[in-house]
Amino acid sequence: MTQDGDQQRLVELINDIPIAMLTTFGVDGPRSLPMAKQEAEASAEMWFITGRDTDHVRAIQHDPRVAVTLSARDTWVAVTGRAYVVDDLDKLKELWNTFAEAWLPEGPEDPNATLIRVDVERGEYWDTPGGKIASLVSFAKTKLGGDTYDTEHGAVTT
Repeated sequence: MTQDGDQQRLVELINDIPIAMLTTFGVDGPRSLPMAKQEAEASAEMWFITGRDTDHVRAIQHDPRVAVTLSARDTWVAVTGRAYVVDDLDKLKELWNTFAEAWLPEGPEDPNATLIRVDVERGEYWDTPGGKIASLVSFAKTKLGGDTYDTEHGAVTT
């Protein structure tokens, strides 16, 4: 697959997985927490809605390097990049959903509501084409024949 094809596939897989683990590197060292991913754009930007008064926002302001991992039953994605706290009310309203409202009940106009944009610099994915059945067949081939587990793998540097 070409680099462009890998990047497109990476973004597709990211968009299929709603929850990510965001790892920041603040003054207290690495810290990971679950975040609801709002959107991944073709340019390999990821968006998250968050509260401004959080440890992860302070960590990003201290050191913008982040790692993001996403996992589904037969798909795994790992990316690294730089995160930015973005105050953009129009974008916040565009991405707003009921999940965000559970954490920030005053809505997108809440002064504590803000965005995190992650600009992906490197990413890798492992995907088992064909879903659960293909995963089971591949697993059986591994156990019975000694073959390796079949996955589609790609790596992207943006």
